[in-house]
Amino acid sequence: MTKSKNSDRQKNSVLFLYVENAGRSQMAEGFFRKYLPEGYEPLSAGTRPVSSINPLAIEVMREVGIDISKQRSKILTEDMIKKSTLRVNMGCIEKESCPTLFIHNVIDWNIEDPKGKSKDKVREIRDVIESRVKELVSNVSETKQSLNT
Repeated sequence: MTKSKNSDRQKNSVLFLYVENAGRSQMAEGFFRKYLPEGYEPLSAGTRPVSSINPLAIEVMREVGIDISKQRSKILTEDMIKKSTLRVNMGCIEKESCPTLFIHNVIDWNIEDPKGKSKDKVREIRDVIESRVKELVSNVSETKQSLNT
């Protein structure tokens, strides 16, 4: 039995990071799934994950046709870091728990935290994340190359 070419290839993963993994990183994971370049898969994680995704993040993502309600906040592991092709930090307010303390070669987007914000503000944050994800997807091979040199 011969294997297909796709089964021989290891998927590249893009790891979206934040402390709680409950809002921005979850939205980025959702958008990356929508705009997924061939051979890539998204993952999000945090240094101090929480028990549930931000309900406003879920709601504003539904408004653009993306359901992140089944995604879960995950703890960042060394294995995730090692296996990821690209690592994107969404921004850090809590410097002592910031993923960039533990990881090198990180793209830092510095996007405002939606936690405690109005629905309109969370929509603005969602739109910034979508724009950044689209840009990342369109330049994924160049970004990967520049981080590895």
